[in-house]
Amino acid sequence: MRTLTQTDLLALWESGRSRHWLDQGVLAVETASAEAQENVADWPLGRRNRALLEIHARIFGGPLRGWAACPRCAEKLEFELDARTLAAGLEGEQEATVEVDGERFRLPTSRDLAALIGEGDATQAARSLLRRLHTAGGAAWSDAEMEAFGERLAEADPLAEIRIGFTCLSCGEVFAESLELPSFVWSELEARARRVLAEVHELALAYGWSEAEILRLTPARRELYLEMVRG
Repeated sequence: MRTLTQTDLLALWESGRSRHWLDQGVLAVETASAEAQENVADWPLGRRNRALLEIHARIFGGPLRGWAACPRCAEKLEFELDARTLAAGLEGEQEATVEVDGERFRLPTSRDLAALIGEGDATQAARSLLRRLHTAGGAAWSDAEMEAFGERLAEADPLAEIRIGFTCLSCGEVFAESLELPSFVWSELEARARRVLAEVHELALAYGWSEAEILRLTPARRELYLEMVRG
């Protein structure tokens, strides 16, 4: 995984700003990955998420900070996770396929999730996903079988879905939320890109420098110039 320059970051943001968040996550990994010749859309979700955690750690540092709203009283509850610890704690070789009661499934990918975007019903979406993952092309399963298959897939790729538990101090509600890592990382990439562009705008107005000239400045020198401009 290579470290993105600010020029790289701006190009990434510009090329992905109008895409779906699933595509934004894939694009971010493809841009930063040393394995760019591979199709990241076909990586298991855990592998993609591990790469996104590494990107976040390299650009923003370790902590993932955010909040969720309590479903009962709407109180905002903050969370903080360490990206490096989360990724390192779940390293290891992934199984190519998993087997449950004689049924074999491959691990889900970003491409699989993208194929379900139009599904309005969660149960039907889960059934459609399992059919895509089933190595024999799909079958009719009971709700109990679907739950068993889902649990086994989650065990095989524990970083595919990041669930955060909360207890609301205001009303006592206990709940969990999924952290959509592609969307989360992209929102921080966009905020950083907009901040860099605002700095470029400010320095260009003050000194008449080009964007390329400003981006070539080290962060320390740019910050000092901004301090002088702002007085």
